[in-house]
Amino acid sequence: MLTKEVVRDTETKMKKTIESAMREFNEVRTGRAHPGLIEGMHIDYFGTPTMIKQIAAISVPDPRTIVIQPWDASAIAEIEKAVSSSKLGVTPFNDGKIVRLSIPQLSEERRQELKKVVKEMAEKSRVSLRTIRRDANDRIKKMQSEKTAPEDEAFKAQDEIQKLTDRFIKEIDSLLEDKSKALVEL
Repeated sequence: MLTKEVVRDTETKMKKTIESAMREFNEVRTGRAHPGLIEGMHIDYFGTPTMIKQIAAISVPDPRTIVIQPWDASAIAEIEKAVSSSKLGVTPFNDGKIVRLSIPQLSEERRQELKKVVKEMAEKSRVSLRTIRRDANDRIKKMQSEKTAPEDEAFKAQDEIQKLTDRFIKEIDSLLEDKSKALVEL
């Protein structure tokens, strides 16, 4: 019974790794505007770190523009500051009611740099998945040596963990492929 808990725990940790990778991939600019570029940005809203998506409506009227419309106009300056200091490399324009971001076209050189960055992110995620697998296998081996898990159950659990690892690594590879394609598109 304990080995099933290890497998469940491992799957949960691996899912969190995938979610983290997806968030990181969304923060990489592809030349197309999408809300994910700024949703996770934090601003200092009345002394409290707050995500932009919690205090403003974010829309994408066309493929090169993001419009941020805060519900409280006093937050515009903080939103501008957060966008300016981010790694996006865009200049915000504000008309007093909304903040408009114009996403410039990426140069071929910058696209290649971003592809390398995305590959590194994917590799870090794969390493994280393998580390989770190793830790789980170590826990199962320890249970086996302490005689708290039968040998056949331990081997079955290790096999399940390997299948989980393979499945989630394929998911990372799929995310990488999708992001690489998006970077190549104009």
